[in-house]
Amino acid sequence: MEVVNSIGRRKAAVARVFVSEGTGKITINKRELDNYFPSSILQYVVKQPLNTLGVVEKYDIKINLNGGGYKGQAEAARLGIARALVKINAEDKPALKAEGFMTRDPRVVERKKPGQPKARKRFQFSKR
Repeated sequence: MEVVNSIGRRKAAVARVFVSEGTGKITINKRELDNYFPSSILQYVVKQPLNTLGVVEKYDIKINLNGGGYKGQAEAARLGIARALVKINAEDKPALKAEGFMTRDPRVVERKKPGQPKARKRFQFSKR
């Protein structure tokens, strides 16, 4: 099997995912998964699509992550892995879609507007 690649995004994070057949090793920015994400919850988030299909030990995954915070990066990686798995086997799509792993979360930070302190907050209004 050749290498299958896909992209996952979440907030400001972008994950480029490369999936190939192997033993279940996940490498993120040339570091091990448990080294890059010390939190077991984030490790679980990254592995969710693999656990859903029961193929954790079947593929080696290499991920280039940049931008965003650690939660956004983990969810971007999850989307990238799910998309790559669907490219490998299209019959897996309904199972992943039912869990919500195929959906790009469109929520991003609203831009700051000029003449006010934050995106929606206004400076205090003074009548006199």
